[in-house]
Amino acid sequence: MNILILGGTRFLGRYLAKAAIGKGHDVTLFNRGNDPYVFPEIEQLKGDRDGDLEMLKGRQWDAVIDTSGFIPRTVSKSCRLLNQVKHYTYISSISVYSDPTEPGIDENGEVQALNEDRAEEITRGTAGPIYGEYYGPLKSLSEKAAEKELPGKVLSIRAGQIVGPYDYTDRLPYWLKRIAEGGEVLAPGRPGRPIQIIDARDLAQWIIQMMEKGVTGTYNAVGPEYTLTMGQILEGCKKVTRSNAAFTWVSEKFLNDNKVEPWGEMPLWIPEEFPLPGGKEPLNGFLAVANDQAINNGLTFRPLSETLEDIWNWEKGRPESAERKAGMNRQHESDLLGLWKQTVG
Repeated sequence: MNILILGGTRFLGRYLAKAAIGKGHDVTLFNRGNDPYVFPEIEQLKGDRDGDLEMLKGRQWDAVIDTSGFIPRTVSKSCRLLNQVKHYTYISSISVYSDPTEPGIDENGEVQALNEDRAEEITRGTAGPIYGEYYGPLKSLSEKAAEKELPGKVLSIRAGQIVGPYDYTDRLPYWLKRIAEGGEVLAPGRPGRPIQIIDARDLAQWIIQMMEKGVTGTYNAVGPEYTLTMGQILEGCKKVTRSNAAFTWVSEKFLNDNKVEPWGEMPLWIPEEFPLPGGKEPLNGFLAVANDQAINNGLTFRPLSETLEDIWNWEKGRPESAERKAGMNRQHESDLLGLWKQTVG
């Protein structure tokens, strides 16, 4: 197949391109040209989702994979221009769901709504990404925009927390790096708290398979196939890094009282016992989404140890000065551990 990937050089896009090439497909990338060295051997078209689409005009592709559509306006533009394609994969997010408070939400769950005029007001002058409170609603509107322009041709992938080498969010890389340093490590809440992650390579291979089969519709793409816990992830990090780390699990109330930021400052932690700021209930369903439909359609998962090993090997090659987008300052961690001991003492 002749495939166009919108994006294609960062994280999931990189693995989608690699998986497609590995299956013998012809791949073209369309992006801003910030990372032309990643795939120098394949065609790369330079442009902008919200403005310069000239390089796409007059071209024909069998399928498109949209990894960089964050705003309904830009998704509509690309779909309208590429309306001759047979299949369009849109990478969405489980953040579209309006009520992720209960575990087990499936693809029929209600999604967040946003007035189109309000969406245009929020996003005017940018092609994204836009995170925060509008991320989910904009993804939901973008799904609808793709289906409106290409009815019956769209595969919407509602992805969860994607992990693997080249993970620019630094959430799982933070834990590997911190645990490798050893000593006493502050861990959030309870070890048995469920969590979902999916290796970008497993996700990419499955998406290419779905594209090849011409499958359309909406799928939650989260993993693994069993209930994974935060304790298992941290113990896995300890084993992979051969660390002497000792975990001190502190209560969520303590973290909340000390204004520790979930997800960012304390990666992969979303409180079970209280809502996030501005919320009414804990988001206990956000990391416990139903994935039966995807598994029944061929989604598989590699062992956690393999994912952690590969991320750790990548992390070790990064310069110490590299910007880290998530994680807790070591001094702050030390101060909190000291305060925790006083509290429980």
